[in-house]
Amino acid sequence: MNTPNRYTADIFDTLSKGKFICSNSVEDNSSKLYTAIDENFDELYNYFFAIGFILERGDEYFYFSRNEIKATLDNKIEQAYRWVDVVDFFMSFDNGFAPGFRFTPADVQQQVKVDASLKDKLEIMKRLTGEGSYAERINQLIDKQLVQPGYAELENELTNQYKVVASYNYIKQLIVSIQIQEETAHEILK
Repeated sequence: MNTPNRYTADIFDTLSKGKFICSNSVEDNSSKLYTAIDENFDELYNYFFAIGFILERGDEYFYFSRNEIKATLDNKIEQAYRWVDVVDFFMSFDNGFAPGFRFTPADVQQQVKVDASLKDKLEIMKRLTGEGSYAERINQLIDKQLVQPGYAELENELTNQYKVVASYNYIKQLIVSIQIQEETAHEILK
């Protein structure tokens, strides 16, 4: 089987690492990959499916999924519950926290200093951030829970400004589905 286009190797390299390819990425290469997938989705889907990967389309982003064993699914569910806290924290920081939103760690730190509820949420997340000053813990949270999984990117190194990218919708949709499933389970138990 021939590869559908010249970007296939780069697409595979990015997505096979568990990363997202987003339409609004600050990286030019990622935007090119997004366009290549969008224009050749069916061909790429079939190509990757043949080698055991499922190319998934989200709202302005792409990612790989695979059939998982139960233990792996349990770990992913546990991680999803951690993301509930992370999303709640950043939505409490600013309810406009969504794809395209720009922020700096200093913005978050300033809000934590004046908002007791946000400060409490940061304390609850010590298991994710470890010990340290507010600045250290906020930086850790941004890096480990937003940047590394691909939900935000450093847009400006001089100002330390980050941009939330389209893949953030993936985690929000996942959280909504968890909450819907929990509500359904509670209704069944009544």
